Amino acid sequence: MAISAVLSVTMILFSVIDIIGSLPIILDLKKRGVQIQPTTATITAGILMVAFLFFGVAILKVFGIEVSSFALAGSLIIFFIGLEMVLGIHFFKSDNTETSSGSIVPIAFPLLAGAGTLTTILSLRSSFDTLEIMIGIIANLLIIFAVLKSTPWLAKKLPKPATEALRKIFGILLLAIAIQMFRTNLSV
Repeated sequence: MAISAVLSVTMILFSVIDIIGSLPIILDLKKRGVQIQPTTATITAGILMVAFLFFGVAILKVFGIEVSSFALAGSLIIFFIGLEMVLGIHFFKSDNTETSSGSIVPIAFPLLAGAGTLTTILSLRSSFDTLEIMIGIIANLLIIFAVLKSTPWLAKKLPKPATEALRKIFGILLLAIAIQMFRTNLSV
């Protein structure tokens, strides 16, 4: 196991997961009253990442799903989240608003452990050892947990106009990412 390999995996996953870029989405969900439990979201994202590390291709094959189809589905969810942010309309609604939780959907999946993250993990297997990838996943899960745990503090510190502007900007970026993912995986 090489430290440089672990750092590479960690940075690649950090870029793809983009927890910092997801902050406006998370803050927007919290503002709408969605309960986000940092532990639940982190553990769920971790289980998905580790499961895909070891069984990703096999899991998709059991359901007869190609990796590109999985990525297309994830891109559609990301697209609708982006639309919500830009237009201020809500597609994802809970029947029970008192206990509405976004810890698993959309936070753990597809925001943190989405199609991009999971397909990246599958592709990392060709270049890195399983242990190096596992350490990179764990490092990112620690970062995710710290960011999710600090969202109440961040929500208080960021002025409302700044969060509104960030929400719109990142909504447009999410739309662009979703369209790019859709186009890339449609042609595969």
